[in-house]
Amino acid sequence: MKENIKVLAIDDDADILLSLKLMLKNQIQSIITESDPEKALNMIERDDFDVILLDMNFSKDTISGQEGFDLLSRIRKIKPEAVVIFLTAYGDMDKAIKALKAGAVDFILKPWQNEKLLATVFSAAQISQSRKETLFLKEKQEVLQAEIFHPFSEIIGQSDSMKEIIRLIQKVGPTDANVLITGENGTGKELIARAIYQCSARKQETFLSVDLGSIPESLFESELFGHCKGSFTDAKSDRMGRFQAASGGTLFLDEIGNLNLTQQSKLLTAIEKQQIVRVGANHPIPINIRIICATNLPLVELQKEDRFRQDLLYRINTIEIHLPPLRERKSDIPLLSQFYLMRYKKKYNKLSLSLMPDTLEFLQNYKWPGNIRELIHSVERAVILADNDQIRASDFSFLKQSSQTQQQTPQATDLSLTLSLEEIKKNRIIECLNKNHFNVSLCAKELGLTRSALYRRMEKYGL
Repeated sequence: MKENIKVLAIDDDADILLSLKLMLKNQIQSIITESDPEKALNMIERDDFDVILLDMNFSKDTISGQEGFDLLSRIRKIKPEAVVIFLTAYGDMDKAIKALKAGAVDFILKPWQNEKLLATVFSAAQISQSRKETLFLKEKQEVLQAEIFHPFSEIIGQSDSMKEIIRLIQKVGPTDANVLITGENGTGKELIARAIYQCSARKQETFLSVDLGSIPESLFESELFGHCKGSFTDAKSDRMGRFQAASGGTLFLDEIGNLNLTQQSKLLTAIEKQQIVRVGANHPIPINIRIICATNLPLVELQKEDRFRQDLLYRINTIEIHLPPLRERKSDIPLLSQFYLMRYKKKYNKLSLSLMPDTLEFLQNYKWPGNIRELIHSVERAVILADNDQIRASDFSFLKQSSQTQQQTPQATDLSLTLSLEEIKKNRIIECLNKNHFNVSLCAKELGLTRSALYRRMEKYGL
């Protein structure tokens, strides 16, 4: 079976090239030969070779090997990752060492032993593959780092309110101040939290997001602070909690308004003391974290009603950032729509799609109870279902149906007469999502489902 290797052989001796071709053609995928160094350089620039076999001596100088070294230098300028093996009839240790220092991976004497040359080519091909993988990972890391150093790349908007939010992020980000992000569900609170993190001195450390609304009360301490083996029935081993896992970095606590007073007290202790105690343990574990919290509930009102601790509120909102609902920043809707249109055009390979002017006008006038989360979902759905290159307002008709369902919810007895069981289930989910402003955690809890089960049903019904 041929190895998937592509080799270029460069030598001024036609017999050498023929011998290489005859020997390698049944062992590897491709062997290309070239006697002209300039033509070979053009081929290297245009094509991708796993291994290059390079003669050390050409016509002008038959002993020193300088021509080969010069050519190697030019090859490495074109392809720094190129894997080159020198061929020479005048080999000695000095030349071998010089060749390796110049960037060659090995050195073969003419005449060669076939087994030796094959082994050298296969070994060089592995080096080539390793270099390519390393280069790929490096390029990927550069792209990721570029994203890290552009924390506002997905904060889309030119409205005054969004400009003020970006200004606040730039000021508070480099500090270690705790931040409270408020706003309706779907306004992008986690996106803002990540932007703060990316502007901070902790950006090379962990960013850990915790949805407090999805953690059962009985598991609250275990999830956040960890537990010891045997501390409760299912504790089969020691487990690190989220606070310890995020130590050194940033911990994002979403839906903090859903905690009861007991949970709030335990959270406050951990934040104030910068230490936690695992369930079943007696000794504290020091932590070093920055806290960013988010909620869609009015914590000040809850505090006045004795449903949220005042001391915890003071501790978490050194700086408060409020995200306005999408209906209050209508000027940003066209930008957001175009941004997510571009994303889903690429994802679903529908690159010719565009939004008609009347479509943008319709989207600006819609109330968006689910805010940006609903807009993203709606644009993706419209892209998937689009039959033409132009997305019209009629392609978003499902938004009108959703709005009507919210405003006029039929009685269950009437539904049973006119709708199928599946339609009843779908309308119940739509009603619940609108009621809870697309908060999946609250909706799942109200419907008696897990989050994953609710997501599956939303996907099933195209919601």
